[in-house]
Amino acid sequence: MIKVLVIDDSALVRKLLTEELNKQKDIEVVGTAMNPYIARDKIVKLKPDVLTLDLEMPRMDGLSFLGKLMKHYPMPVVVVSSLTPKNSQNALNALRLGAVEVICKPGSAYSTQNITQDIVKAVRTASVARFDRQPVVQASPSAPKVEYSEEETKLVHTTNKLIAIGSSTGGTRALEAVLTQLPPTLPGIVIVQHMPPVFTKSFADRLDSICRVKVKEAEDGDHIQPGSVLIAPGNYHMLVEKNGARYYARIKQGPPVHHQRPSVDVLFNSVAQSAGVNAMGVILTGMGADGAKGLLSMKEKGSYTIGQDEATSVVYGMPREAYKVGAVTDQLPLQEIPEGIISHMKQKVLEPHL
Repeated sequence: MIKVLVIDDSALVRKLLTEELNKQKDIEVVGTAMNPYIARDKIVKLKPDVLTLDLEMPRMDGLSFLGKLMKHYPMPVVVVSSLTPKNSQNALNALRLGAVEVICKPGSAYSTQNITQDIVKAVRTASVARFDRQPVVQASPSAPKVEYSEEETKLVHTTNKLIAIGSSTGGTRALEAVLTQLPPTLPGIVIVQHMPPVFTKSFADRLDSICRVKVKEAEDGDHIQPGSVLIAPGNYHMLVEKNGARYYARIKQGPPVHHQRPSVDVLFNSVAQSAGVNAMGVILTGMGADGAKGLLSMKEKGSYTIGQDEATSVVYGMPREAYKVGAVTDQLPLQEIPEGIISHMKQKVLEPHL
């Protein structure tokens, strides 16, 4: 049984979350709190396994509380936030502080049923997340990064190659750890990170401010260019199509895959068809099996594939499922993945043009 403490200043939200979580056979809400001061005492008394945390509360905001909690009493936290641009930035800060997941608050753009499913899934995921596997990421734009010679970066500057990355729980920090180490002359990169709408725009803007590659939330028809990174917008699938010698991003709705939209499988399957041997696939930390079959399709089409290893994954779910079906060429710790990407791309451009 997963014991949950719900922290929110809204009595209605506390009631709704309590009722919905208590419907699950493996989850029990052991208490609620309207502010962090009450929560602090109940954490000590009730010893919950997971917290759900609002970010806007009286007396002490959720971010301040989360920072103190992770410093003195680290434990799994699911942030339940309103769907606004302002709150999306706060939610991303919460992920950087160590929150496991960010979920839209009931009453936001998603239906209550979808939000309930997301919260239940997030609580279950948080209960198995490993806090000793959070990557250390520098917050400053001037953080030290791997350097490559001008000759080396020119080698990987090519338009007929493509890199596709999929991630979920723990992925925001993992992606930051990888992307900040990449030079701006790599082939174009497309990414699916499981994240609610609005949050993906703030996440892309954040990465763009600290990376040497250009990062943006993808729009339909975007040209996938060397030195650029496109992140799938929340609640939309992203596919890759080839027209002539160029790759383009296609953004569409469609049913969720593995309960996810965007789905890593949808992206990877499209890359397998459009790029094949000219593509590279990378699957990072995350819960579930999304991306495993798509990565296998990429590998069967000749793509080189990387899976994050168990020792560095916050949740070794997606990489494990990919490894189990034989989709992973090389399994690497997170800190070695940037060099793995670079090394393979340098090798590929020396091969005959395909």
